[in-house]
Amino acid sequence: MTACIVGWAHTPFGRLEGETLESLIVRVATEALADAGVAARDVDEIVLGHFNAGFSAQDFTAALVLQASPDLRFKRASRVENACATGSAAVHQGLQAIAAKAARIVLVVGAEQMTTTPGPEIGRNLLKASYVREEADIDGGFAGIFGQIAARYFQRWGDQSDALARIAAKNHKNGVGNPFAQIRKDLGYEFCRTESEKNPRVAGPLKRTDCSLVSDGAAAVVLADVATALKLGKALAFRAAEHVQDFLPMSKRDVLKLEGCALSNLSFVETHDCFTIAELMEYEAMGLVPEGQGARAVAEGLTEKSGPLPINPSGGLKAKGHPIGATGVSMHALTAMQLMGSAGDMQVKKASLGGIFNMGGTAVANYVSILERIK
Repeated sequence: MTACIVGWAHTPFGRLEGETLESLIVRVATEALADAGVAARDVDEIVLGHFNAGFSAQDFTAALVLQASPDLRFKRASRVENACATGSAAVHQGLQAIAAKAARIVLVVGAEQMTTTPGPEIGRNLLKASYVREEADIDGGFAGIFGQIAARYFQRWGDQSDALARIAAKNHKNGVGNPFAQIRKDLGYEFCRTESEKNPRVAGPLKRTDCSLVSDGAAAVVLADVATALKLGKALAFRAAEHVQDFLPMSKRDVLKLEGCALSNLSFVETHDCFTIAELMEYEAMGLVPEGQGARAVAEGLTEKSGPLPINPSGGLKAKGHPIGATGVSMHALTAMQLMGSAGDMQVKKASLGGIFNMGGTAVANYVSILERIK
C-alpha cells in the first residue's frame, strides 16, 4: 500500500455541446485539486490518459492540463495510451511514480472527445486498437470483433441472448442513479432482449443495447503517498494495482477466456462492459462462476446492486458511456465515491472493498485495482 486517491472530479458523459477536449481536461483537473484540498503548486507530476487515434486534431495533449493553473507550469507531464484501458494506464503510471518516490502528489486526468467525429471515422479510429494485420477488415468495427466473440461463445456454450439482455437491463437500471451517465433510463429486459427498429442487430448476435456508447467526457483523480494522504480530508488506498498484457492478435489465444482478470472478496466491482458479452465473460474470469456459466451470475441475481457482488452499480460503460481515455479514471473515481459513501443513488450498502477491471482491446491490456477507505 504505497498510494491513495485523495480527490476526484467527473464530468457528465455524452454528447457535450460547447465543450472541447481542452475545456474538459481543464475542468476536471481544477475540480479534482479542489476536491482533494491540494494546491496546484504542490503537484509533483501530471499524467494524462488520452487515446485520440484521430478523434482530436490536437495531439501532444499532456501539457493541456497545465491550462488549469499557472502553478502547474514546469511540472512533469506525460500522456499515456493503452487502447480502452488508457485511463487506468494513467492511474497506474501515477502510482508507479509515487512508489518510486519520484513524486508525492500526482494529478491524473483522463479525457476524450469522440462525438465530433463522423460515425465511419469513429469505427476506423477504434479499430486501430485491434491487430490491424488480421482484424482491421472485420465488418462492424469493434462491434464486429465482439460480435464474432459472442458468436463463438454461443457456439461453445449455447445461446446466451437472455443473459446479455439481462446484463444490459441491469446496467441501464443502475445508470438511472448515476448523474454522470449518458443514458439515465431503465430500458427493461424486454426492450433489451427484443430486436426492433429502436434496438437493431449490430453485429453477430449483438444488438444496439449490447454495445457501449460513443461519448465525450473527462475524469480526474489526485493521488498521494499514504503519509500525505492521511493528512488530507480523505484517503482511498490501493490494496492492489496490477497490469498484465496479452498478445494483440486474437489468433494467438482463446478469446473466450479473459485471462488477465481475477478478483475476489469484494463489496462491488466496476468492470469493463464495452459489450455485454465482455461483462458475461468477466464474471467467469473473476471466478464468480465457472467457465461457461456466466449466465448464471446474472440470472440468479448475483451481480445485481442488491446481490452478493454488485457489478457496475454506476451503470457501466453500457449506460454511463465510454469516452476512451476517461473510462479507467472514471472507474477509479466512482469506486472512490462508493467507498466514501458519497455515491448517492448509485450507493452500494456496506461498500468497504471495491474492485476495478479495465481492459484495452480484446482483453489485451488488463488493469485491476482494488481500493479500500483508510480515512
